[in-house]
Amino acid sequence: HVQLVESGGGSAQAGGSLKLSCQASGDTDNADCLAWFRQAPGKEREGVGGSDRDGRARFADSVKGRFTVSRDKFENTLHLQMSSLKPQDTAMYYCAAAWLRPGGCPSDAADFAYWGQGTQVTVS
Repeated sequence: HVQLVESGGGSAQAGGSLKLSCQASGDTDNADCLAWFRQAPGKEREGVGGSDRDGRARFADSVKGRFTVSRDKFENTLHLQMSSLKPQDTAMYYCAAAWLRPGGCPSDAADFAYWGQGTQVTVS
């Protein structure tokens, strides 16, 4: 089992920045892929961005150029640096872990077996 703990959420002004962190522990052999998802009230959970162990990352189109991820494979942490924040970035942000597929890391939330409790991000 993989435990995921998010930190760094909070409030920011539009145009500002926040950094989220996700610490993975436990059976981290199952955490080839770490990713961030978000869910706003009344909306479906959507992928934000993620990385495999070698730092190969991908992002949703809605955050490209504004968000970056960095992964410390030795510390089993994934960071999400969010810049140029918009009110529509307001959501609960979740860290998730999955094992690597033949085609790479999955992007569908259903393929992630482990989830953190989430951290709230509010942009006004």
